[in-house]
Amino acid sequence: MNASGLPLANNTPLCYSINSPPFKYNPPIASAYYSTIFTILGLPSNLIAFIVLVKAFRRTNSCSRSFFLIFLGGLVVTDFMGLLVTGSITISFHVTKFNWRNLDPYCHFCNFMGMSMVFYGLCPLLLGAAMAVERFIGINRPFARSAKMPKGRTISMVLMVWFIAGCIALLPLTGIGSYHIQKPGSWCFFLISSKGNDLIFSLIFSLVGLMSIAVSFLLNTVSVVTLIKVCCGQDRSQRSRDHEVEMMVQLILIMLIASICWCPLLIKFLVSPVTSVAVSEDELLFFIRMATCSQMFDPWIYIIFNVSQLRRVKNLYCTNCAVWSRTPDQIPTAMATLRHLEPNP
Repeated sequence: MNASGLPLANNTPLCYSINSPPFKYNPPIASAYYSTIFTILGLPSNLIAFIVLVKAFRRTNSCSRSFFLIFLGGLVVTDFMGLLVTGSITISFHVTKFNWRNLDPYCHFCNFMGMSMVFYGLCPLLLGAAMAVERFIGINRPFARSAKMPKGRTISMVLMVWFIAGCIALLPLTGIGSYHIQKPGSWCFFLISSKGNDLIFSLIFSLVGLMSIAVSFLLNTVSVVTLIKVCCGQDRSQRSRDHEVEMMVQLILIMLIASICWCPLLIKFLVSPVTSVAVSEDELLFFIRMATCSQMFDPWIYIIFNVSQLRRVKNLYCTNCAVWSRTPDQIPTAMATLRHLEPNP
C-alpha cells in the first residue's frame, strides 16, 4: 500500500500505478497544436509585458505604483516560467513520442512536472490576492502603509507567495497526495480521488485557489467603491488619480481572467472528490486548457491597459462630451481641440 491507500502491484512506481504508458488515448483536445499555440503565443506576450513593466517601473515616481509593478513583474515571471517549463516538456513529448517509463523509471521527472503544474497554477492566484490586499491598504488605509516602506519588503512578499505555492506543490512528495502520469502521456498531475491523502490534497489545491479568488473579489470590490467615492467627491481635484485607476483596472481584469479560467477547474476538483464522481480525461484536459489561457491573457492587460492609453480614452470621452454640450457656434473650437488632442506623457 502507498501513502494514498493504493496498492502497488509488482513494485510499479507510484506515478504509473494508475495509468501506465504508452497510451492509445489521443482525442482532439489532447492535440499537440494546443500546447504549441499556447507556448508560442504566451512566451513572447509575457516577455513583451515584462519589458513594458520594467520601463514603467523606471519612469514611475509613485511609491504605491512601484509596489504594484513589482507584484505584476512577479506575476509575469511566473506565467513565463510556467509556460516555458510545462510547455517544453509537453511539446517534447509530442515531437519525440518518448516513453515515460523508459525515460523516468523512478518518477522523478513526472514528480517535477506535477509540482510545476501545481506551483505555476497556484502562484498567479495567490499573487492576485496579494495585489488585492496591497491595493486595499493603499486606497482604504493609505496612512497604514509608510510611504518610505522599502521595495525589498514587496519583493519579500512575492517570494513568500512563491514559497507558499512551493510548499503546497511539495506535499505529494511527503505522502499527502500523489503525482501520476496523465493521458495521453504528455504530462503529470496529482491524482483526483475521494480516498485517503489524495482527497486531502485535492481539497487543499482547490480551496487555496478558490479562497484566493474570493479574497481578490471582496477586496477589489471595496477598493473600487472607495476609489469611485474619492474620485467623484469634493476632493477629486486634489491630485491626479490616473495611476490608481490604472492599477485597479488592471487588477479587476486579472481577477476576471483568473475567475473565468480557473473556477471551473477548481470547482471540479472540489466537488468531484467529495461526491466520488470521477473526472473524465476529456474534462480534465479541457479545464487544464482553460486555466492555461490565463497565462496568455494576463500579459496583454499590462500591455494594453496602461496609464497613457486610459488617459487617451478619458480625454477623448471628456472632449466628446464637451463638443456635444456646446452651442453650435462653439463646436468648431471644440473640434479643433479634439483633433489636436494628445495624451500626456
